[in-house]
Amino acid sequence: MLSQKARYALRALLHLVEHGSSRTIQVGEMAEMQNIPRKYLEFIMVDLKKAGLVTSRRGPGGGYVLSRPPSDISFVEVMRAIDGPIALVPCASENFYQRCDDCHDEATCAIRRVLLQVRASAVGILENTSLADAAGVELAAEALSGA
Repeated sequence: MLSQKARYALRALLHLVEHGSSRTIQVGEMAEMQNIPRKYLEFIMVDLKKAGLVTSRRGPGGGYVLSRPPSDISFVEVMRAIDGPIALVPCASENFYQRCDDCHDEATCAIRRVLLQVRASAVGILENTSLADAAGVELAAEALSGA
């Protein structure tokens, strides 16, 4: 399940996309507009900065901006930066593999085989969905609901 922290991270990044690459956005503004607790968002933004997804600027007019174009930042990258593995079980993780403690035979484990397929499918979708894609869908939905 996607953590609340990862959902907040995605919402904050989509807020940055919505306001363009030339304008820095302060944490307080993002927190208020996205209904995210400010202190929690501050920690999330530090994590996103460490992951190289945003950069910060200090001083008057300071705040955060995306470090790359939104079309170059995928959902999977954000989720891994915040939550770590995408897989439902550690033995199905590509980047955070760990043998399950109670596994009797990993090579023949039916559960692992199915969850490897689930992971591959989910990662495929998340890798191919950028912040720009998601923002476009959100803007189109808002336009339809406002019509």
